[in-house]
Amino acid sequence: MNKPVQAIIFDLDGVITDTAEYHFEAWKVLAEELNIPFSRAFNEELKGVSRTDSLEKILAHGGREQDFTEEEKEALADKKNEYYLTLIQRINPADVLPGILAFIAEIKERGLKTGIASASKNAFTVVESLGLMGQFDIIVDSKTIKQGKPHPEIFMTAASLLKVEADACIGVEDAVAGVTAIKGAGMFAVAIGPKESLRHADLVYGSTAELSLEQILGCC
Repeated sequence: MNKPVQAIIFDLDGVITDTAEYHFEAWKVLAEELNIPFSRAFNEELKGVSRTDSLEKILAHGGREQDFTEEEKEALADKKNEYYLTLIQRINPADVLPGILAFIAEIKERGLKTGIASASKNAFTVVESLGLMGQFDIIVDSKTIKQGKPHPEIFMTAASLLKVEADACIGVEDAVAGVTAIKGAGMFAVAIGPKESLRHADLVYGSTAELSLEQILGCC
């Protein structure tokens, strides 16, 4: 990186907590109502993708992309969200992923800013349920942007709200689309997950428990 690191911006799902199973369950119910097959393998393609774009992928997967008006698609997306909101009522502070609290504490000790850049429209609800509202300086969700990941807008918006140049930020993601968004914003990309699919990241960890701020800063 050309500038000293000033901020670290996190994706939410798969990085701070894991609501992937709830998304899977909600999409599966909706897909089955539409007579569209929905597997865990296909669900992987929806990681880091907005609700609207996920619905489009599901409809295309079932050959039904032309069967609904825009208003009907919006209603379907809202229906999925209702299923999801019911499921995430179970979320509590114990659902913060391993190593994250210690990692955030390290960041705070260094005086760095923190932010969330989430494709979810429910990011504020989830962060509050986790008891982490006081840990992040800003939260950007899909309600405040026009283009979802892999477009870099969400990370660029987060940097702007933090009043930090994008190339002085580190982004942390677990999805291919998210890493692409981080790189597109000109940030250093840290990924959580398999190296095979996340090789375009600058640094990859197998799990959140392995995150090391000292190592990350040393690689920037």
